[in-house]
Amino acid sequence: MNTPAPQPNRQPGNFLFNTEAYSAWGLLRLRQHLEEGLPLTPRPYLELAKRTGLTEQQVLDAVEHWQQQGLIKRNGLVVKHRTLGYTANAMVVWDVPDENVSPIGKALAAVPFVTLCYQRPRRLPDWPYNLFCMIHGVNRERVLGQLAHMTETYNLSHIRHTVLFSNKAYLQRGGRYVSNR
Repeated sequence: MNTPAPQPNRQPGNFLFNTEAYSAWGLLRLRQHLEEGLPLTPRPYLELAKRTGLTEQQVLDAVEHWQQQGLIKRNGLVVKHRTLGYTANAMVVWDVPDENVSPIGKALAAVPFVTLCYQRPRRLPDWPYNLFCMIHGVNRERVLGQLAHMTETYNLSHIRHTVLFSNKAYLQRGGRYVSNR
């Protein structure tokens, strides 16, 4: 099982489930099922209750508790963009002077067609890039046009960058933290 590393100086918080009313195995199974996504039914929490041996109210309580504790930050949707026709997907990598990474990263993160933007450490001498942004598009010409517009708008033409178009998607899903074994 993947478990988070112990957090030094962290005090245990309120633990809602210190009662026999909540099955520990049911809660573990609930976490596994939540990582796979909500069932596509009119009452997904009832379906999760059936799969885990909990009641629907216990599932709702657990999800609310985990949200309050920060274990679940948000519920989202994983869009299979290739299925929707977005097959020209480019990761643009930039070699930004360290003192400018934050303002440029924030500017690029605000561009509507940029879907991811983050900083990573350089891996010198082979990899000088420290700022990454993703553009999902329906064709390469449009993505390159968007990149040119962004480069001009934010005066980035002097910053070394390269475009890495993806060829094939092998996996796209949310994180998994509880083993099924």
